[in-house]
Amino acid sequence: MQSPLGWTGLSQWSYLVAAFAAMLLIVWLADRQRRGKESSRALIGALTLTTAWTLLSSSFGPDVALTQVFELMRNLCWLAVVYSLFARDNRHTSVVQVRPVLAVLAMVELFQIVLLVLAIRFSAILPAAAMIFQLSVMFRLLLTTGALVLVHNLYVGAISGQRDAVRWTALALALMWGYDLNFYTIAYLGQTIPLEMVALRGLVQIGAILLVSIGAMRGGSVLRFSPSRSVAFQSLSLLVIGGYLILMVAAAQSVAWLGGNVSQLAQLGFAFATTVVILALVPSGRLRGWLTVMLAKHFFQHRYDYRAEWLRFTRTIGRGGQGALPLHARVVQALADITDSASGLMLIPGEGGDLVLAARWQWPTIDVPAEAMPQDAARFFERRGFIVDLDEVRAGIDHEGEAALMPQWLVEEHGAWALVPLLHFDRLVGLVVLGRPPLARKLDWEDFDLLRVVGQQLASYIAEHNGQSALLEASRFDEFNRRMAFVMHDIKNLASQLALLARNAERHADNPAFRKDMLVTLTNSADKLNALLARLSRYGAGGVQRLEAVDASEVIEAVAARYRGAGGECPVYVTQSQPCLVTASRETLEQVLAHLVQNAIDASQPGMAVLLQTRLDGLSGVIEVSDTGSGMSADFVRNRLFTPFVSTKAGGFGIGAFEARELVRAMNGRLEVESREGLGSRFAVRLPLVVATELETHPDNTSDDKKVA
Repeated sequence: MQSPLGWTGLSQWSYLVAAFAAMLLIVWLADRQRRGKESSRALIGALTLTTAWTLLSSSFGPDVALTQVFELMRNLCWLAVVYSLFARDNRHTSVVQVRPVLAVLAMVELFQIVLLVLAIRFSAILPAAAMIFQLSVMFRLLLTTGALVLVHNLYVGAISGQRDAVRWTALALALMWGYDLNFYTIAYLGQTIPLEMVALRGLVQIGAILLVSIGAMRGGSVLRFSPSRSVAFQSLSLLVIGGYLILMVAAAQSVAWLGGNVSQLAQLGFAFATTVVILALVPSGRLRGWLTVMLAKHFFQHRYDYRAEWLRFTRTIGRGGQGALPLHARVVQALADITDSASGLMLIPGEGGDLVLAARWQWPTIDVPAEAMPQDAARFFERRGFIVDLDEVRAGIDHEGEAALMPQWLVEEHGAWALVPLLHFDRLVGLVVLGRPPLARKLDWEDFDLLRVVGQQLASYIAEHNGQSALLEASRFDEFNRRMAFVMHDIKNLASQLALLARNAERHADNPAFRKDMLVTLTNSADKLNALLARLSRYGAGGVQRLEAVDASEVIEAVAARYRGAGGECPVYVTQSQPCLVTASRETLEQVLAHLVQNAIDASQPGMAVLLQTRLDGLSGVIEVSDTGSGMSADFVRNRLFTPFVSTKAGGFGIGAFEARELVRAMNGRLEVESREGLGSRFAVRLPLVVATELETHPDNTSDDKKVA
């Protein structure tokens, strides 16, 4: 005959094993539901509460108030499972007795709460406690009897097609409530709960869970258990929790053998220590990240779930609509999702071959210079296709000479973690800077392989996007050129007719005064039309007629005077008029500045000033047009400001900014833009000084002059 201590140990272990069995079944059912297969939510809820009840029974015993509360909730949830099984073939609407019986059984079970409160209140009065115990057991007998009747009706009354689906679950419920019927009968007759039947009750729970598992697998089309990585991680978490509970039970059993005050002190110290450890570690994101990495490294052949990564990748890149991120930002996000990075940047080759900022994703604080990386770095990535681990660069590790090419701002920014080149047919179309993930780790061969392949795929998307944009731009230019050809043809004919009329009037007019006025009018008209033809011709040629020495300070004074005379809403002021003799075309320069000033006025609120100034910068003269208007984003400046036929103005051609930049280039200059949203913009026209032009044109004469001096 076993001792009470042996029955207690069997009870604890049986309930603990039942809890683990229920946990595993919950994980499997949740995985089925995630994959779109049928899983009963009521069954998952009943198993969850069964898990909690068995864990509490194993840890604290079945007669503790908290354990009894969870047993009550478990019974109610299993009644909900019975109702859901009736609802499977719609018999819950035709058999009107089902719902009233379930409602009565639920009310009987809920009455246990009142009895539990009374038992706690009158626990010191033995007769009252005995009476409350008898009432509680009697109500449980009513519950189990009614539940068994429902289970019998469920199986016997089911149609043939549904009987196979409910057989195993009905058998599990019959086993669980049939044992409870005998359990509470013996308890009612003996006026106490026998310890042996408490231990065997845990074994019955294991059997019931196994029968439910068989029924769940028989009811599905797939019997093979193949969880995803997320489910496997959850299973590992459950195993860790279970191991902790086993440790707690073993420790409690060992401490119990000590006896006396030593046992109480040891239990208190152990509980305090484990509580501190749990509070310190469980909320830690670093611990969860470490568990994820450890699980992926040791429990799977590969680190990544490639199917899940590919689905997420295609969803991110293919996301469209009005609220979708631009393509370059989606490219950064697609790469950052793979490595769990929380931020990133994308650099693209600029006009001079250096790398410039194209987009940033969730990284507004990093300060990226105008020239993010030199041209040599771009050529290195294009030639090598090397993925750079910036932590290795900071540690002094140099694999292929990449350390010397890393800019200082990138090395000093410890949030930058890795550089991934995007190569399309050995041509660099972009470089992604990945931010440091919450759990920083060392990149391995699988990271490099996946990032390299994804980078090539992203590069093809970017190249296709650039090709489509170029094709669309070319088609628009073709249409624009065709229209301009008709316009130029008509204007040319009109100019020829006016010139001929002027010559005829000069020969045949009788009235000298009329002839004089006619000549002046016709000559002016012909001059204007010829000037228009010359200006229209420059759109195709891309140049200017004649470059000469122009004082930029006089040009900005003339432009400011023109707008002051027009009396516009935004005043135009010259803040600094330093003499600045540049090589340019005065008419073209005025045209460029007029466009920039008008854009500044359009972007500013009424009354806000537009400022003009000139200054010298080495061998260049700089003309600045500044405003404090709405400003522009970096993405707009880089991708849309100088794109032809893209205009934010109603009825605009969208070629003004593009034309201004091309005219400045035709004068051997450069148009620079600095803008911040909400702060304003600054356009700088940088032109070569006359002295610089003479040095470039006649270097020998300059050297001879220096020798003579």
